[in-house]
Amino acid sequence: MNPADRLAARKQAAGAAALRGLRVAELDTNADFERVVRLFHGIWRPEPWNPPITAELMRALTHAGGYVAGAFDGPELVGAGVAFLAAPAGRALHSHVTGAVRPGAGFALKLHQRAWALERGLSRITWTFDPLVRRNAHFNLAKLAALPEEYLPDFYGPMGDAVNAGDESDRVLAVWRLDDPRVARACDGLPYRPAGADGAVAALADRDGRPVALRADGAAVLVAVPADVETLRRAAPETARAWRHAVRDVLGGLMAQGRLVTGFAGGCYVVERPSPAAE
Repeated sequence: MNPADRLAARKQAAGAAALRGLRVAELDTNADFERVVRLFHGIWRPEPWNPPITAELMRALTHAGGYVAGAFDGPELVGAGVAFLAAPAGRALHSHVTGAVRPGAGFALKLHQRAWALERGLSRITWTFDPLVRRNAHFNLAKLAALPEEYLPDFYGPMGDAVNAGDESDRVLAVWRLDDPRVARACDGLPYRPAGADGAVAALADRDGRPVALRADGAAVLVAVPADVETLRRAAPETARAWRHAVRDVLGGLMAQGRLVTGFAGGCYVVERPSPAAE
């Protein structure tokens, strides 16, 4: 990406933060890292043995050239992101954890992270997310125009926090190709909707709150997820488990067959056959 495009990415990041009255900055002191630990503790309420990140690890990551940044509303830390350089060397950054407690802070942090990566010659950022969490799927695939490229069953094993406890930790690996025109448009505030969403047929549907797998073999299919799986985990754990296994079987199965997840629309993943030129 040329210098003009890097400058454009920096302006997009600054604009996203300013729109919400926020400031995003890199963090580099032990006091800052302790604030991040407290922020994340309030979001995930983890068991003592399972913090999302420690202050000591953030100290090591920043010293080794990694990324730790915070979003501020005045003096208050309202969001933070932690990422480390990943393979292939010199091309990728892996975003380990991002959390926010103010609207717009997550988006501002991701755009800051994109600009930071582009300025260092990196071309993509990856991260994992729970495929059942609808708002995260919309944020990652529509608002940021990242795309899942791998389904990872029970990736972290048992997780001791208030958000994930009692469920298997399936994740999908999102890949954010930083110089993709769709990504640039999304960073300008134009969410991405794949053309394949129009006319796609349901492969996994929501019927009265429960998953129903359907026979569907169109060029594009839809894989539904529950409206609020975090509430389901508490109120109806058996239903939450049914959704976990259904999405694993259908979405994970389609991805294993080489189908491409091309976006998220209407509460569903859009999954398409690769074009002949891509096969």
